[in-house]
Amino acid sequence: MVFLDTDVMIDLFRQYLPAITWLKELGDEEIGLSGFVVMELIQGCQNKREQTKLKKALSNCQIIWPSEKTCNQASDVFADYYLSHSLGLLDALIGQTAVSLNIPLYTFNQKHYTCIPELNTNQPYQKY
Repeated sequence: MVFLDTDVMIDLFRQYLPAITWLKELGDEEIGLSGFVVMELIQGCQNKREQTKLKKALSNCQIIWPSEKTCNQASDVFADYYLSHSLGLLDALIGQTAVSLNIPLYTFNQKHYTCIPELNTNQPYQKY
């Protein structure tokens, strides 16, 4: 499974060629998204038509919600790094979910996640 952050999903929805090419190279690899990423994507929709298009596009993705244990761990990480690193609430939850799954988070927002212990992040393609 590849676990994608919001910025990568936005590139895919905008048909950004490097993102589309990368996705095609994954073949049958399952796409996983935090439920919070889905909510951020919904928040970015301008109208019902965009929401409908989004729902259709997400139908092939596995939506993953963190367990209570993962939420408690994210809360600890958030408390430890909010003041020192400006860690965002949703970033703590998304990042800790990837840690709990023991998989990397594919994102270009490296700065948002650098302080989360044991989180591995990957930039999936070159931006130009």
